[in-house]
Amino acid sequence: MTATRPIGYWLKLVDRLIDEQFAATLEEHGVTRRQWQLLNVLSREASSVQQLDAAVAPFLSAGDAGEPESSAEHLTELIDSGWVDAMPTGYELTDRGRSAFERLEAVVAEQRTIVAEGVAPELYEQTVAVLERMARNLGWSE
Repeated sequence: MTATRPIGYWLKLVDRLIDEQFAATLEEHGVTRRQWQLLNVLSREASSVQQLDAAVAPFLSAGDAGEPESSAEHLTELIDSGWVDAMPTGYELTDRGRSAFERLEAVVAEQRTIVAEGVAPELYEQTVAVLERMARNLGWSE
């Protein structure tokens, strides 16, 4: 009989598999995972780069000097594609960007369905609640 693997094993494995699957799916549609996350935030409201950085902070990498990367790096291509406008107060989706986001939203929803296939909705909600409790126990706060 094999030993039971600890939660850290499963968290890292599932996180990596989700990242890989979503990255591959979004790449087929011409965006990166970070760009998708920024589009998602901007679909709700216009935001400054600081607000975007805060919203996607868990997903931004640390740079060479230990400084986290900025959302600005991921916005450039979205601006060039006409999906995002840079305004004096921040960034917002264009009509073209909103249409693209809506198409991508359907693709992402399908991927989320695949991830949770065979998991009862109440068990999924309970799992998310347990993970949030663990994060808070380890010092995380909103």
